Amino acid sequence: MAAGSVRVVVADDHEVVRCGLVNLLDGTDVEIVAEASSGEEAVSLARKHKPDVVLLDIRMAPGNDGLAALEKITGDVPSVRCIMLTSFDNPTYIARAVASGAHDYILKGCSREELLESITGAASGQLPVRAGELRRVATTMANRVVTPDPDVPLTQREMQVLRHVALGLSNKEIAQSLTISVETVKEHVQNILRKLAVSDRTQAAVWAVRRGLA
Repeated sequence: MAAGSVRVVVADDHEVVRCGLVNLLDGTDVEIVAEASSGEEAVSLARKHKPDVVLLDIRMAPGNDGLAALEKITGDVPSVRCIMLTSFDNPTYIARAVASGAHDYILKGCSREELLESITGAASGQLPVRAGELRRVATTMANRVVTPDPDVPLTQREMQVLRHVALGLSNKEIAQSLTISVETVKEHVQNILRKLAVSDRTQAAVWAVRRGLA
């Protein structure tokens, strides 16, 4: 591997996925220095190797998920950039990834070029890639107008709906849970987005997670 290559630890509990990533990144400027099959092992390897980037799956062995590992890695080895590489396009996961300091959130259906762009961009401290879910969220949150009062007033029902949104539930699921109509849920969601000055459910979930509401 050439000098100046990006050193990466891959963490996924499926061996076939890890092997696939190794093969996918072979011949590039990315060097896989270690592989982890659990979140706990990912934390240990991040401490040991201090790589440029850690690729973390969301769901791994029970009690050793990627989001828990993300918090430990960003806390223990802050120089390491973490990229969530997952099949779950879930607002709650994205929100928790943002709140815990992930550099990017990439879906496993991304292209080789998109993955490489995310890895090399993370290593050099660039913004998340266009294909990454965090790009839109991070950019919008950074450009958001800060109001004098950070505690945006939401009604009790709106808070209930927001917690459900942060859990990744659909409008239909929220309606069933709260025994209200789907149209009422839609109205509450629109009011929540307006009051929080955000444009979509993921950003609302980020707001909720950062304030410990989900």
